[in-house]
Amino acid sequence: MSDPREPVEIRPAAKPVLPLRRRLVIRAQMAWRPAGSAIAILLTLLLTWHVINGKHGLSFWQQKRAEDRALQKEIRDLQKENGALQSRIEHLKSDPEAVEQEARKRFHYVRPGEVIYTLPAEPAQPAK
Repeated sequence: MSDPREPVEIRPAAKPVLPLRRRLVIRAQMAWRPAGSAIAILLTLLLTWHVINGKHGLSFWQQKRAEDRALQKEIRDLQKENGALQSRIEHLKSDPEAVEQEARKRFHYVRPGEVIYTLPAEPAQPAK
């Protein structure tokens, strides 16, 4: 018999060797979660990029919004101008003196006995 004081070597039980196909399935199952997470992150990044820079993305929307503001301002300016012209038309329809002033200014009309003196334009100032 052996001496009780001698160390006894304990060997782990040998693992059974699995077939190659089963080992590949186990590795695929272990790798699926990180690969699935990476794919999900990649798709999220791709979708985010598309939302910002895509054909009808955020950049396009901001551009159209600025264009809309410019057109709205142009519409307001034209409406203001239209209102001023409408009031001028009403003023000319109701005031004969305004019509006379417009005819004198635009068409150089004069009353009988009046003389118009036209002065020459001022010469251009020489550059210093």
